[in-house]
Amino acid sequence: MGTGNAGRLALTQLIDDPRFELVGACVHTPDKIGRDAGALAGSSTVTGVSAVGDLDTLIAAKPDCIVYTAMGDTRPIEAFDDVLRILAARIDVVGTAPVTLQYPWGAMPDKAIDKIVAVATEHDASVFISGVDPGFASDLIPLAFAGTCQRIEQIRCMEIADYATYDGAEVMFDVMGFAKPLDETPMLFLPGVLSLAWGTTIHELAAASGVVVDEIVERHESEPAPEEFEIAAGTVPKGTRAAVRFEIIGMVDGRPAIVVEHVTRLRGDLRPDWAQPAQDGGCYRVEITGEPSYRVDICPTSRKGDHNHAAIVAGVGRVVNAIPAVVAGPAGLRTTLDLPLISGPALTPG
Repeated sequence: MGTGNAGRLALTQLIDDPRFELVGACVHTPDKIGRDAGALAGSSTVTGVSAVGDLDTLIAAKPDCIVYTAMGDTRPIEAFDDVLRILAARIDVVGTAPVTLQYPWGAMPDKAIDKIVAVATEHDASVFISGVDPGFASDLIPLAFAGTCQRIEQIRCMEIADYATYDGAEVMFDVMGFAKPLDETPMLFLPGVLSLAWGTTIHELAAASGVVVDEIVERHESEPAPEEFEIAAGTVPKGTRAAVRFEIIGMVDGRPAIVVEHVTRLRGDLRPDWAQPAQDGGCYRVEITGEPSYRVDICPTSRKGDHNHAAIVAGVGRVVNAIPAVVAGPAGLRTTLDLPLISGPALTPG
């Protein structure tokens, strides 16, 4: 469900991967309704599956699982309600939104968590939400390396990326506040929003590490554009927001134990004193301070696009590849902590 930047790439895998049979596709843009799913994925493959414009019609197709990739950042309540409707129809859900369902305990009200768990359990359905970050770069990867340590003092998960080629205007301008005056607070930096979005990671890593987070601290700073320039999403006027750095810090016993840090630039020359990526364009980084200590750089690349494209492919790949495990597993709210190791498609050398 949803055929934007993430949904289109998820649809590509669902069409090409022989493990899956596509039975329906749902879109929000009116001019996409009725189009073949292959065309929406940018493929020459004719699937015979025409896109519908409402969730009830998709549910009526009775799939085993729905891949939910509709926008959740600016419509979290609607995304949550959509997932509830799907689960109530006895259909499993994997997806990239709403992000708080990655690991909601401590990040969402107990009432909301109890509701989705009750609906899933009553109707023998399950839901797994993930992505890149929040997602595998900030739970699966750090947990794998933490499992080799004798002592851990801090886990830091980072995204360091140039977003100039990312064309999602709603996320870029409305959520992150790029190309807006620095004295205008974007949605992302409203008090509590960072904790809501990445608190899932903080609490998930804390639960896996056997500690309790006492407090989550938010920090952010912005850098203005030195002159007007163009990016994929539009124009960035001089003096408006062109780079951001933020941290979400999980405090345990008065010390910063689990930290999520993002450095997002629209030009590589902005704020050279901030963390730099391990490859041109961007990377994800996990730093573990302990015995032993680690610095792990995850550098996604793609034959079909740049680092931003590759990251989206990876994020949707994480949830699409989880379908067999989610469908075969027990009902309820599933997370990386209780899913088995997820395998990708069959190895095809060449």
